[in-house]
Amino acid sequence: MNNLKLLKDKLDYHYKYFDKSKISPDPLEFLHLYSNELDIEISGIISSVFAYGNVKQIINTIGKIHKIMNYKPNEFIINYSVKKGRRLFENLKHRFYSSEDIVIFFSILQKVYIKYGSLKNLFYECYFENNADLKTTISVFVNGIIKYSGKGKDVSTGIKFMFPDPLKGSACKRINLFLRWMVRKDELDFGLWNKIPTSELIIPIDTHVAKICKKLELTKRKNVSWKMAEEITEKLKTFDPVDPVKYDFAICHIGMRRLTF
Repeated sequence: MNNLKLLKDKLDYHYKYFDKSKISPDPLEFLHLYSNELDIEISGIISSVFAYGNVKQIINTIGKIHKIMNYKPNEFIINYSVKKGRRLFENLKHRFYSSEDIVIFFSILQKVYIKYGSLKNLFYECYFENNADLKTTISVFVNGIIKYSGKGKDVSTGIKFMFPDPLKGSACKRINLFLRWMVRKDELDFGLWNKIPTSELIIPIDTHVAKICKKLELTKRKNVSWKMAEEITEKLKTFDPVDPVKYDFAICHIGMRRLTF
C-alpha cells in the first residue's frame, strides 16, 4: 500500500509539474494557437495523425502543414480541393505518408466536415450507436473515415496507418491521443467533446510510455498493443478512477526527455 501511495504521489507531482509552460516540444502545442472549436479540432486531428517518429520531425511536418493552411484550419478545409492539395502538398512527405496520402487525408476531412459539421458529431454518432463502448466506437469511426478516401479496396497503406483499428489489436496511440486532447479538460487539454466521460479514455501508448509504464509495473505485457493500453489505464484508475489518462503527458515526456521518474 505504501508503494502505491508513493507511486500516486509521484504521478500527481509530475502531472502538476508538466503544465502548459512545459508543453513544447509536443504536437499539442499547435492546438493552442487557436480559440475557435473547429480550428482546434482540425488542428488536433492533423497533429495526432502525424504524431509518430522523431519529435523534431513531427513538429517540423505539422508546422509546415499549418503554414500551408495559413493558420486557418477550418477555412482551409472548407475551400479544399484535391487539385489544390496536390499543388500545395507536392513536396511534403512524412515517414510512411506520401504526398498523395496527405492530399487524400485532407479530402477525407473535407467530406466529413461537409456531411457532419465536425469530427465530434461523427464520433458522438458512433459512440452512442455502439452503447458507449469506446473500443468499438473507435473501430467504427476509423473504418467509416477511411471510406471517405474514395479508394474502395485500393486505399493506401499510408491512409490505413493514419486510422488503425483497435479491434485488430492496434494500440491506436494517435487516435487515443486525439481523444485525450478533445475529451479531457485542463490547461493542456481542451474538453470540447464533453459528452464522453474521461473515465472511458484509454492511454495513448508508444515506446516512451510503454518503457516507463513497464518500469513502474503498470503493465506486465511486452508488446505495445490495445491490451497493454487497457491494462495500464486500469492500473492508473487506482490513482484517479475519474480521469486516469491525465498522467499521460507527464509519463510520455519523462520518457521522451529521458528524465528520471
